[in-house]
Amino acid sequence: MEKFSSDIRTVSQRIQQLRHSISTEEATKTALIMPFFQTLGYDVFNPAEFTPEYIADVGIKKGEKVDYAIMEEGKPTILIEAKSIREPLTKHDSQLFRYYGTTQAKFAILTNGDMYRFYTDLETPNVMDTVPFFEITLSNIKDNEIKELYKFKKQEFNVNTILSTAEELKYLSAIKDQLKTLSQSPSDELIRLLIQECYQGMKTQTVVDKFRPIVAKAFNQFINENMNERIKHVISGEPENISGTTSNEHVEVSNPEVDVNEIDLPSQPVIETTQEEIEGYATVKVLLGSVVDKDRIFYRDNASYFNILIDDSNRKWVCRLHLNSLTNKYITFRDEPNVRYKINHVYEIEQFTERLKEIVHSIVNPIE
Repeated sequence: MEKFSSDIRTVSQRIQQLRHSISTEEATKTALIMPFFQTLGYDVFNPAEFTPEYIADVGIKKGEKVDYAIMEEGKPTILIEAKSIREPLTKHDSQLFRYYGTTQAKFAILTNGDMYRFYTDLETPNVMDTVPFFEITLSNIKDNEIKELYKFKKQEFNVNTILSTAEELKYLSAIKDQLKTLSQSPSDELIRLLIQECYQGMKTQTVVDKFRPIVAKAFNQFINENMNERIKHVISGEPENISGTTSNEHVEVSNPEVDVNEIDLPSQPVIETTQEEIEGYATVKVLLGSVVDKDRIFYRDNASYFNILIDDSNRKWVCRLHLNSLTNKYITFRDEPNVRYKINHVYEIEQFTERLKEIVHSIVNPIE
C-alpha cells in the first residue's frame, strides 16, 4: 500500500507538470491516462487485458466504440471513456451511459486524465447510474481516496468487494456535498435545530434569518478548528484564530425576552477559510522554516485573498494566495504586489521558495 500511494503521488505530480503542454485527447491518453492504469497494475500494451477502441454497439448503431475496456477472461469488466484534459466531463456521462448497457461490464470510468469518475449500477441492474459512486481529482488526491483507489488495482480487484462499498461511497460523497452547501448557506431547518437549545424565543423567519450568518460562521469555525488540529503534526505553532475573535467573545441569545433585533450579529460577509488555503499556509510555513521561527508566521483570511504574514502584522505580509476560483488560482508577492503568478495547486508554491525566503529576509532584517 505504501508503494502504491507513492506511485499515485508520482502520477499526480506528472499531471501538474504536463497539463499545460497537453491539448488533445490522444495526448491525454498517452501522457496521463495510460500511465495511470499502468500504476494500477494493468498491461496497457496487451489488448487482451487493456483493449483500445472496444466495440460497444448501441441499438441499431453498429461499430460504436468506447476508448478502452479492461478485460477479464475475454469479457469487459471496466469500460473507460477518455476525454482531453482541457474538457470538462459534465457533458459526456450520457455517452458512457449508452455503452454501459450493451456490455457485461460492472464498472465504467469517465476521465479527462485528471478527474476520474467511477460508475456502476446501484439503482437499476445493468443500467449505469447517473451519479458516480466515487470521484477523484488525481492532481489533488487525498489519502482516503488512495485507499479506495487501491481496490481497483489489478491484483486487488474484486467486483463484490467494490460493490459492497460502492453504495456507502456514493452516499458519503452526496452527504459531504450537502454539508459543504449547508456550511455556506444553512437551511432554515438546520438553523432551527441548532438554535433550539441556546435561543428559547419563537423561531420566526426573522429570527432564522438573523441567525443564518452566525450558524454559517460557527459551522466553518468548527471545520477549520478540527482541520488545524490535523495539520499540527506537519507544522509547529498554533494558527491564528480564524474567526478573528477571542475565546471570551460570544453572542448571548438565551434570554427569551431579548428582542431579536438587539442580537449582536456580524455585519460583514462570512469568510470561509478553505482546506486548500490551510494547505497553502502549511506549505509556505514549511518552506520558510529555515529562515524564520515558524511561530512568527501567521495567516489572515480576507474576502478577496488569503494573506500570509510575519508577526501577525499586515505591514509584514509575505504573499497572498488567491484560491477561491476553480480555474484562476494565483499567488502575489510583497515585492511585486501587482503581478500575478498562476498556480494550479498549492504545492506549486514550492517553485517560489527562494523568492519567499528573500522577502522574509528583507522583512526580518530591514536595511537601515
